Amino acid sequence: MPDKPLQILRQYWKHDRFRPLQEDIIQSLLQGNDTLALLPTGGGKSVCFQVPALALEGVCIVISPLIALMKDQVENLTDKGIKAVAVYSGMSRDAVDVALDNCIYGQVKFLYLSPERLLSELVKERIAKMKLSMIAVDEAHCISQWGYDFRPPYLRIAEIRELHPGTPVMALTATATPEVRDDIMKQLAFRKPNFFTKSFERKNLSYLVYHVEDKITRMVEILSKVRGTGVVYVRNRKRTREFAKVLQQHKISADYYHAGLHPELRSQKQDDWKHNRTRIMVCTNAFGMGIDKPDVRIVIHMDLPDNLESYYQEAGRGGRDEQSAFAIVLYNESDILDLKNRRESSFPPIKEIKNVYQALANYLQVPVNSGIGVSFDFEITRFIANYNFNPLTTLSCLRLLESEGLISLTDAVFSPSKIHFKVSNFDLYNFQVSHPRYDLFIKTILRSCEGVFDDFVRINEPELANRLQFTYDDVVSRLNYLHQAGILSYSPRKDLPQLTFTQPREEATYLSIDEKKYLKRKELYISKSETVISYVTSTHLCRSMVLLDYFGETGLHRCGNCDYCRELNKLDLNAIEIEKFSTQVTEKVASGPATMEEIMVLLKPLNSEKILHLITWMVDQKMIKYNNSGRLVISKPKGKKSGDTTK
Repeated sequence: MPDKPLQILRQYWKHDRFRPLQEDIIQSLLQGNDTLALLPTGGGKSVCFQVPALALEGVCIVISPLIALMKDQVENLTDKGIKAVAVYSGMSRDAVDVALDNCIYGQVKFLYLSPERLLSELVKERIAKMKLSMIAVDEAHCISQWGYDFRPPYLRIAEIRELHPGTPVMALTATATPEVRDDIMKQLAFRKPNFFTKSFERKNLSYLVYHVEDKITRMVEILSKVRGTGVVYVRNRKRTREFAKVLQQHKISADYYHAGLHPELRSQKQDDWKHNRTRIMVCTNAFGMGIDKPDVRIVIHMDLPDNLESYYQEAGRGGRDEQSAFAIVLYNESDILDLKNRRESSFPPIKEIKNVYQALANYLQVPVNSGIGVSFDFEITRFIANYNFNPLTTLSCLRLLESEGLISLTDAVFSPSKIHFKVSNFDLYNFQVSHPRYDLFIKTILRSCEGVFDDFVRINEPELANRLQFTYDDVVSRLNYLHQAGILSYSPRKDLPQLTFTQPREEATYLSIDEKKYLKRKELYISKSETVISYVTSTHLCRSMVLLDYFGETGLHRCGNCDYCRELNKLDLNAIEIEKFSTQVTEKVASGPATMEEIMVLLKPLNSEKILHLITWMVDQKMIKYNNSGRLVISKPKGKKSGDTTK
């Protein structure tokens, strides 16, 4: 039925029409084509696979590295009456078993999987038995070693295709250069190249870069002038608290957020910001993933990001309602030095990486040749303190171990306590008769929780204790007893980060770390950090044009809104006139120092006010400068042009 996707959109999302490109992408999938969708942050990527999956028979597998986002999407689909489940690190084998069985025999339409789960033989065996509608790969740039966030488990996705060769694959990402785009289609074994891309241009977003010595004062000034909700990005957790306190002292509603906070507190802070009880969130890049708040008016970066992909994604959280918004970078020379220093700290010597791996195995007590697929509660601060390691170096070592495909790390995500009865009603009745001490306890659970024989359901231990007039410890003790007796499966709440061994633990001495790949990743990191430096230090190109060129867009034009364009607009000249007259001035001073009077004669058609503005602008852009005798001379170019990238 041609209008079925639109009917689904109206029924579940209450929208009357699709956004640009969404319908084309959906039709491509419904025709059975492998499809890559390059849509900017906030471009409605999830609808592109959720709608066709509902139009087709079978289960849609969604692979995503972001557990918090997976959980949010499962909850949103469930709220719409659509059956969805998620399987990720930290879940018990019983919970995974039940979730996968429900995908085979139940009415589940969406199975969300974290990439490391693809390494499990259990998962692959169950997927082989499922009727699949499609495979959706979110954050697809993670599959490319040319990308900025490579995840080795993503390379196993092609193995699922072998289990269901006729099933179409959809890849989604908000940030991919042409090289990464082509690599995504290759690694996912696309039957033929097929991609849809929406322009990366954000016409309502003004990109502004300011070189300032006192960034905190400038931040306060900006947030005092620009009204509306905002985000301030910083690189470390301590600064989130400090900067939020500064804003509060200046009567600006602000809070702080980072991955080290308790999940319930993070959830509360996030909720306060989303509902405008807090105006400004000062945060690390742990904040914002999957948050689709449309009315963000300003995003400020107080530290330089590692790459333009991260910057574009974070800045793009502003102005999703298509109204005017600002993306501002505040920097000084020390920030550039810090970014360059991070190149070394992000790539410690291989010997140090092996030392951290050995310490990790000792800390978690994982024997040699074991541990594959096992997840551990992992608080990095305790691990670092236990071995007196350097925090930045240790974090870099863990990330490199992850990029080698040896471990997988996730941020803390709150997972409530859940139970599932493993026995039949008949066997449960016999147990209650033979264990009268547990009869009332089991009856109360059955009255409190629906569907416990079919699936894992949430259980609230304090509430259960209150009903039964038990202590909390007594409730937990009884649940553990029933778990050990095989009556039910009890999965206590989790709120800690998870570390998973994605390969059997090796002797650190013999740990295989590919030095060529290690050096290639370092080279790529340096190249990407250089583009960030070029972006912020550029004085002669439109900011939007630099970003669009980086992502491979052609036919570029000035945005008219960035700091470069705003200064240009003051000249009251069109683009052709600016190009013509600035070229004449450049050629003149390149042949020798020139006085202002000589420039006036050279640009005779223009009045003196316009000439003065043009010269002032050219000096500000460091195209020309005054020498010691007050004459105009050519400025020596500093570094390469912004937008150049080393391939």
